[in-house]
Amino acid sequence: MVHLESKFMSKLDEYTPGLLKRFHSKGGTTGLKLKAVLIQTPSNPNINITREDADSASQDLAVQGMAIYSIKTNASEGSHDIGIVVEGIRVLTSQGTIPRACCMLIGIAYAVNLAYPKQLNYTFEAFQKLFLELDCSKLSPKLNSLKNKLLA
Repeated sequence: MVHLESKFMSKLDEYTPGLLKRFHSKGGTTGLKLKAVLIQTPSNPNINITREDADSASQDLAVQGMAIYSIKTNASEGSHDIGIVVEGIRVLTSQGTIPRACCMLIGIAYAVNLAYPKQLNYTFEAFQKLFLELDCSKLSPKLNSLKNKLLA
């Protein structure tokens, strides 16, 4: 039995410097996309990127297979509802932070044996196998390469 949240957060802290270094060193099309995102990210980022229009966000969530959302619930107080959607249904709400929601999404997917969305397969594999160390003896070649680079 693994305490998901503390394990995920400690591994996230461990791998973040290496990931940021890798992101900054990327070239080509991927590097350009990453640089555009990194330029917009302050040095001390607020990871709670939100949607201002709750109605629009709800419509978008209804068509998501698996997603983490953050919807501003009270503009004057700056409060947010951060949660998880699976097959268009909000399965967890009020998670507090995006990293916690990521951790819980992996826990849900792992516990009920959900297939990861194809376009995010490597992201979910990294969350599961690097950050939570679940089934970490069976890394894909891409993830094994990333792990070696991060630990070098």
